[in-house]
Amino acid sequence: MLGASLNKVFDYFKSRWRSSWNYSLWALLIFPLSPLVGAVTIGFVSLITWLKQSRKISRRPLNWGFALLSVLLIVSAGFADDKTAAFLGLFNLLPFFLLFVAHSALIQTFTQLRQMAWVLVIGSMPLVIIGLGQLFLGWSLNLEILWVVLNWIIVPGGNPPGRIASLFLHANTFAAYLAIIFILGLGLWLENYQQLRVKSKQSFLPHLPSRDVINRVSSHSPLPFLFLSVAMITNFIALIFTNSRNGWAIAIFACLAYALYQGWRILVGGVAAIVSSVLLAAFAPSPVAQIFRQYVPAFFWARLNDDMYPDRPVALMRKAQWQFAWSLAQEHPLTGWGLRSFSGLYQAQMQIPLGHPHNLFLMLSAETGFPSTLLFFGLLAWILITGVQFLRKSKYINKEDRLIFFSYLLAFVGWVLFNTVDVTIFDFRLNAFSWLILAAICGVVHRYNLHDRLASHPN
Repeated sequence: MLGASLNKVFDYFKSRWRSSWNYSLWALLIFPLSPLVGAVTIGFVSLITWLKQSRKISRRPLNWGFALLSVLLIVSAGFADDKTAAFLGLFNLLPFFLLFVAHSALIQTFTQLRQMAWVLVIGSMPLVIIGLGQLFLGWSLNLEILWVVLNWIIVPGGNPPGRIASLFLHANTFAAYLAIIFILGLGLWLENYQQLRVKSKQSFLPHLPSRDVINRVSSHSPLPFLFLSVAMITNFIALIFTNSRNGWAIAIFACLAYALYQGWRILVGGVAAIVSSVLLAAFAPSPVAQIFRQYVPAFFWARLNDDMYPDRPVALMRKAQWQFAWSLAQEHPLTGWGLRSFSGLYQAQMQIPLGHPHNLFLMLSAETGFPSTLLFFGLLAWILITGVQFLRKSKYINKEDRLIFFSYLLAFVGWVLFNTVDVTIFDFRLNAFSWLILAAICGVVHRYNLHDRLASHPN
């Protein structure tokens, strides 16, 4: 009976294959508020995609690379001292490889990129509102429905105290999430801004525009632009109050990248001047720094140079964590010490509990060995390189599509940069969003590169 019921369920979902993307969008909208419901939905979509497109998936060389990486990670876990912890650690990687492979076959168009970006921005608004209420209004909540179906823990004043965390466990994790949303949302904002400019210019043309132009321009309502403006402002404010130096740096990097991409040299100069002033206030010799500290709030410069937290133990400094992780990697260079081993080893040595070494490359090197780590980052580099080449050379991208694709590449780079000074794979939601962004890049690139090959060899 159970087998027959499951077959009926699978047949139903296979018949609704074309709606799978809609299910993924709903899952992404729900994910920040209910990770379990979002994960189950995306898991079903991934499964149906595998069933429907198994041949296409099995033919992609990039997927072979992730299959080999999975084998290396399993072998590494088999050599770990604490095999139970190491095999549990695989759940932070292997399921997301499957999600990536499935959705890189599901996501094929620039329209899907826009839809996913919109859903992520809309889904972030409740979390931003909760975070601001948590910090400024002292909101607190411990709501648990059916254990993990809905599990909201809101700590008044944030976590750590004075830093917005919203429904995430730590402010730094929330900052990583906001940085990704900010980059994608800013891309949508620029796209809508350009569309409104075209509409404004068309209204002043001395001649009557064509019907196609009228239909295209009149469809652009100012409401999406207004919503995105509010979303980006509140998102940026929340990012500031996460008090995350990494989040601030990536947001500034994104603004500069967009300004350079758009050719807005004045904005580039203005942002560079502001950043330089903050850095001089934080790190310049005292006479110079005092001049800039008259204008730059201590909230920024004291956080950058750690004057805000002057008595932190050496073991909590990133330099000490990185040196320890590197020494572990050198002791077991081939298989590492096993996933999730760093925390126990570091606590035994430094007498301070710490979850990870705040660098993904060093963590994987220490826990899985150099071969697995180099293959992992080699695959990521391949995704980035092919994406950049596609953006530069493909004849299939118009100006608007080029901007949204650039936004995804920028979000990918932002994720990589954040993981050089932190580790984001331990948060289920953030990990899923990151791999979906990679899948979106790969899916679009593969589809249009396939078109290029077919056009070159029609027979």
